Amino acid sequence: MTNSKTIIGIDLGTTYSCVSVWKDGKPVVIPSPSGRTMPSWVSFGTNGSRTVGAAAKAQYAENPTNTVFDVKRILGRSFHDDVVQDERKALPFLINEGRNGEPKIVVRGGSMELSPEEVSSMILSELKVAAEVYLGHAVSEAVITVPAHFNNLQRQATKIAGKIAGLNVRRIINEPTAAALAYGLHSNGAECDKPNVLIFDLGGGTFDVSCLEMCEGVFEVKATGGDTHLGGEDLDQTVVKWAVDLFDKTYPGKKKELLNSKHGMAKLKAAVEDAKKQLSDADTKTGSVQIAVENLLENGIHLNCTLDQATFQKLNKELFVKCMETVKSVLLDAGTKLTEVTDIVLVGGSTRVPFLQEQLYKLFKKRIELCKELNPDECVAIGAAVQGHILASGGSGGGQDLESESLTTELLLLDVTPLSLGIELEGRVMSTLIKRNEAIPCKMTRTYSTVADNQTSIDVVVYEGERACVDANNKLGSFVINGIESAKAGDAKVDVTFTLDANGILTVSAKDQVTGANAEAVIKNEKGHISDAEVERMVQEAEKYRAQDKDLVKKHAYSKKLEAALIEAKAAATEDSDIKEVSDLMDWMRLDSAEATLEDMMSRGTLLQDKYNIKC
Repeated sequence: MTNSKTIIGIDLGTTYSCVSVWKDGKPVVIPSPSGRTMPSWVSFGTNGSRTVGAAAKAQYAENPTNTVFDVKRILGRSFHDDVVQDERKALPFLINEGRNGEPKIVVRGGSMELSPEEVSSMILSELKVAAEVYLGHAVSEAVITVPAHFNNLQRQATKIAGKIAGLNVRRIINEPTAAALAYGLHSNGAECDKPNVLIFDLGGGTFDVSCLEMCEGVFEVKATGGDTHLGGEDLDQTVVKWAVDLFDKTYPGKKKELLNSKHGMAKLKAAVEDAKKQLSDADTKTGSVQIAVENLLENGIHLNCTLDQATFQKLNKELFVKCMETVKSVLLDAGTKLTEVTDIVLVGGSTRVPFLQEQLYKLFKKRIELCKELNPDECVAIGAAVQGHILASGGSGGGQDLESESLTTELLLLDVTPLSLGIELEGRVMSTLIKRNEAIPCKMTRTYSTVADNQTSIDVVVYEGERACVDANNKLGSFVINGIESAKAGDAKVDVTFTLDANGILTVSAKDQVTGANAEAVIKNEKGHISDAEVERMVQEAEKYRAQDKDLVKKHAYSKKLEAALIEAKAAATEDSDIKEVSDLMDWMRLDSAEATLEDMMSRGTLLQDKYNIKC
């Protein structure tokens, strides 16, 4: 049974995702089989199985071409988008062009093609099931967060992913805005009113900066900026390239072989990610870490090198500078001076990088301590749960005591659109109707005239971007209005209206002032758009996996118990034969359990119970 008052909050991240819900007067992070945060990874077995989260990531090195990750970076983009083409070169799995110009992820040797929305829906489904297990009832509604700089098409794609997963997406909200909600709950008393809060959000694949004001329960975003293709993955990639060059010096002539080895590059990528995390730990902030990978290639070719803080900082200098420049740009758009910022909130796992924190601290002349009290991996999902609670309770604006559940429903979000929106005029000129950083929801109408005598139709071509020429901006779509007044050029008048909803999704309409002829369209990507029929097919297909997903939850839960039992059995084993038996079971868990059934696991658990008296 579904609880109609429950709206879960989901942070659908590039590298990790998280789900939260408002329960017993506060937001609570819901654990999944992967933990409080779940890797945004999906793996497809050759036997038709599918795993999501930590289990999918764990077998990446053994199954790189069928393990899908970083899909958020290509979500809502066409196949020919520069970002998609860059990702095709970097990712180990195949990405082809679909029939409508959309990217298609190819797995299982070409026998299965998936859209980014479908893969994202599998991650959302896993979180949905985790929420249902935790709450004890079905869940059908969610608030999902996106980077503030996500465009209209990327927001639509996120809603489609939610629909495929069986979720009615009640609201799409920006990640830094969600973090601000979590920060507002964290603050109390007089500290609730903060005139200039800077949210610095650097995740695994995206980067956002927002400046907002918090006053008497109203969260007003003044300006936002960022990059949907900048994050911890990019920090890793510079180190990967550096390590490959070192490998080339150690093993001359082997570089090309390594670059062409999907298994070898998968191992190296995992080792670099671990090294970066170690460098961010308190004990190694000024030290160094080893990157050691055995059998990077066959024939016993290994990699062993040292990565220190100075090298890491040098390799990523340009990316760090770009982050600081974005902060300055957003504050300029907000009309806020560096000296006027009152709070700096760190969001996203990549903000743990010590050098990045130091640069941010120095930028503000060491005047403001960085807020590290919120969990940077969880605060976005927590904020989404707060927004879900507001929607479920029907609240709207004016709350004062953020610690009171009854008044939490009265918080008001005033977010902004990240990019200017307009139409093409004669000469490829961009005519802007809604400017960047305009508060949403909003509506704007402008009147246009014909450019030719007796013109009876007009093509309305919609773009987003900041350049004067539409060629440099992003085309969102187009439609035609027919039946306009036949008159001299310039005499016929057509009103074009842009309506941007609270999700940041655009509807455009046009109406002739004399004839009343009109046309309207929710703007969708003409190149790379998934048709409504395709979406419905994906929804029906996803339904088939619902029961399988519930079985996976049981399997993941049992696997944790089995792992713990194996560790206990290894400590208890004394005979050589017993030690080997337990070691073999551990190897099976590490290499083969991803494609095993629950019954396979339970048979091994029975063995431990019968022989070692250890219960799973």
